[in-house]
Amino acid sequence: MQPKQNITHLPVYQPGKPVDDVKRELGLTEVIKLASNENPYGCSEKVKAAIMEELTNISIYPDGASVALTKDIAAKFGVDANQIIFGAGSDEIILMIARAFLVPGDETIMADETFPQYKHNAEIENAVVIEVPLKDGKHDLPAMLARVTDKTKVVWICNPNNPTGTIVTQDELNAFMQQISDQVLVVLDEAYCEYIDGASYPDGLSMLKQHKNIVLLRTFSKIYGLASLRIGYGIGHPEIIRYINQVREPFNTTRFAQAAAKAALADEEFIVFCREQNTIGLEYLTLHFKRLGLSFFPAYGNFVMVDVKHPSGEVFDALLRKGIISRARWTYYPTYIRITVGSKEQNEKFINALEQVLQELAVRT
Repeated sequence: MQPKQNITHLPVYQPGKPVDDVKRELGLTEVIKLASNENPYGCSEKVKAAIMEELTNISIYPDGASVALTKDIAAKFGVDANQIIFGAGSDEIILMIARAFLVPGDETIMADETFPQYKHNAEIENAVVIEVPLKDGKHDLPAMLARVTDKTKVVWICNPNNPTGTIVTQDELNAFMQQISDQVLVVLDEAYCEYIDGASYPDGLSMLKQHKNIVLLRTFSKIYGLASLRIGYGIGHPEIIRYINQVREPFNTTRFAQAAAKAALADEEFIVFCREQNTIGLEYLTLHFKRLGLSFFPAYGNFVMVDVKHPSGEVFDALLRKGIISRARWTYYPTYIRITVGSKEQNEKFINALEQVLQELAVRT
């Protein structure tokens, strides 16, 4: 059996190391996972109630068009129902965009250190991937614009960028969109946008009214705390959404996910709480990074990327032995680790563990 030749070199996505595996491998009773940008406060109690109500419907297929959830999203963001599409996480919408728009030989542009599924899905479609180096940890939009050719089909902008946590501003994005061809699809991945409360962050929804070639990606996996249910959504021009919908698998989101997402949208109080706690956590972590003499990228999501001044794999392994799961081994940032903002207790335990690790490594060198 021979697979498509253009996929034989592709890496398999590596998620954050599971807590149970670490406990078993290292004989630990307590492990804190700060590797996957999950919400340390879980999800809304309204979500749990909605899931319980759905238990009687396990044998019934979900609504393939997500009609009720679509109505709620449309009302919340002031868009039409035909501007919305759902996926099993925003990851699946990335897959669908690549499937719908990229053919062998098409070019697609992205940052060189960003969410890996853009490149992964483009390569499955045998498209030509153009990776543009980040500048000070953020997307270099002028450099990306300079790489656009008549073969360019899709440009991916992760904002905030994963893993660095940096953003492109409204002014920067406006300048980019004014110059790029309206025949190039620009995907704004806003998975962490709910954590941001700042005037400089782009208003993607308003930009949709001016630019028909924008698609926004959002998810319920992060601040809403529904990561295990796998549900995300895209918002764009009706024609673009129709094309993406044409390659969508039937029943691609579950009844539980749809019900949970509806309930999550309705609990704004929970979102405000999580945003406030995240801000406090970021301030705590960055204060101690400064105390330890560590530089870090400006963080806008629920994670921060910090230079630990040692090979990140070594720091990862040492933290793991102390019961802390981080994210490491970045291609262009070999001495950086990415840390999810946890609860107050988790953040304190991480900083204590990191300080011990750095002291131990300093002694060795």
